[in-house]
Amino acid sequence: MGGPEVVSFGCRLNAWEAEVIRGHATLADRDDVIVVNTCAVTSEAERQARQTIRRLRRERPGAEIVVTGCAAQIAPETWGAMPEVSRVVGNREKLDAVAFARGINDPVLVQDIMAVQETAGHLIEGFDGRARAFLQVQNGCDHRCTFCIIPYGRGNSRSVPIGVVVDEARKLAANGVREIVLTGVDITSYGPDLPGQPTLGQLCRRLLAMVPEIARLRLTSIDPVEVDADLWRLIAEEERLMPHLHLSLQAGDDMILKRMKRRHSRDDAIRFCAEARRLRPDMVFGADLIAGFPTETDEMHANSCRLVAECDLTWLHVFPYSERPGTPAAQMPAVAKAERKARAATLRSLGQAAAARHLAAQVGQPVEVLVETDGKGHSPHFAHVQLDGAHAAGDIVAALGTGVTGDVLQARAA
Repeated sequence: MGGPEVVSFGCRLNAWEAEVIRGHATLADRDDVIVVNTCAVTSEAERQARQTIRRLRRERPGAEIVVTGCAAQIAPETWGAMPEVSRVVGNREKLDAVAFARGINDPVLVQDIMAVQETAGHLIEGFDGRARAFLQVQNGCDHRCTFCIIPYGRGNSRSVPIGVVVDEARKLAANGVREIVLTGVDITSYGPDLPGQPTLGQLCRRLLAMVPEIARLRLTSIDPVEVDADLWRLIAEEERLMPHLHLSLQAGDDMILKRMKRRHSRDDAIRFCAEARRLRPDMVFGADLIAGFPTETDEMHANSCRLVAECDLTWLHVFPYSERPGTPAAQMPAVAKAERKARAATLRSLGQAAAARHLAAQVGQPVEVLVETDGKGHSPHFAHVQLDGAHAAGDIVAALGTGVTGDVLQARAA
């Protein structure tokens, strides 16, 4: 066998944690284990995980199948009742090496996530063969958006001390990682639980100052009303902070945002984007948007559509609303599922058009590409780029955009 198998669903934090799990299982010589790292953000994500578990059992009848992740944390008894599942491990436990040691036979190893105070102390030294890597700086969430079950899978917000983040970044850089992506559940809430209450901006500033080998620093999803003064200064002045911010917007209508229990308004989002682009004129934005949230009318949906243009959003992650049992939104008057699907399609179409315009504008323009594999990589603005010729992973290549194929910018070395 080729080592332990880890199948991960959902967010970037899960992808990072999958590497921790893989490392623990490999050190324990567990070629006989398959770990399914679940996501609970939508019912569809859970359905796909169950389908995958059944397929894996058919393909490897003798393997130990361990289920973990947010869905397993929230409802361990449900996953443990699947005949294909050997063990269920919680979100905290999955990051401990002992959970994957031979001879650990507890069918359910899940503690109360709300009682967890610390963040993971086991950081990884890089993703195999990758020039960019995720680095967890925060976990959990103190907010209670009405559609979201994730705090019950991840617990309350906890931050990784700056010194620990710096040490791990140095290890990643020493292993050839050129771009570090800071990740967490709610990274703009970083710091209040730490001594001195540092902010995300202060973390970024110290990380860039203390690890000059980092060529690129990128942030995952941020909340537009929680950006601190230090982060604003970095947006304006620090070239190594990539000109690409992914925003947790969710909707573009004030009443829907209020019913979601979000912390920003429509105008807050527009002002944030305008200010970021004033400080960094080439700034590109991504955003998460939910289509068909309960009570959403045609006009409310139209407001979300208009926000794409008003914020000049480029990279959209669009999700049709999915009921989560146990959340307040699941008790609100629902939009028909067909309508949710149609509204999601409209938003995705707007996103595809925005992305196409951005890529077309890069043709004939210089672009720096971080090569990841097979001559493919990302631009500073997070465009997928295919370079001509042979280039080593980890190289940052000065190139010129030559054309667009689908959703990929073609480029040649300058």
